[in-house]
Amino acid sequence: MTTSETTFHLPDLGEGLVEATVLEWLVGPGERVERNGPLVEVETTKSAAEIPSPHSGVVARLHAEEGETVAVGAPLVTFEIEEEAAGIVGTVPGEEAPARRRVRLTPPEDEPGS
Repeated sequence: MTTSETTFHLPDLGEGLVEATVLEWLVGPGERVERNGPLVEVETTKSAAEIPSPHSGVVARLHAEEGETVAVGAPLVTFEIEEEAAGIVGTVPGEEAPARRRVRLTPPEDEPGS
């Protein structure tokens, strides 16, 4: 089984916020974290929030220290994920030809007696 690295960036936390301060890392390098498991607690000018992990995998690198301010979209943490975990669950819709509409070019003839 092979692994690959993927980096998670600080998401848009809403309300026009452009940055957040890392209060506490809830995982460290080398630790395994499950998807939606606690990852990091950050504080904005509006509130503190816990960000869950978007992936299952091993934390390879943290890109900010506790107390450091991170801009929205900046790298936050890099995970090593197993290739199977990175796959798509379900089916990917293929490109289908658009349904053709049938258009009647001549009006129907009136039935006698109507």
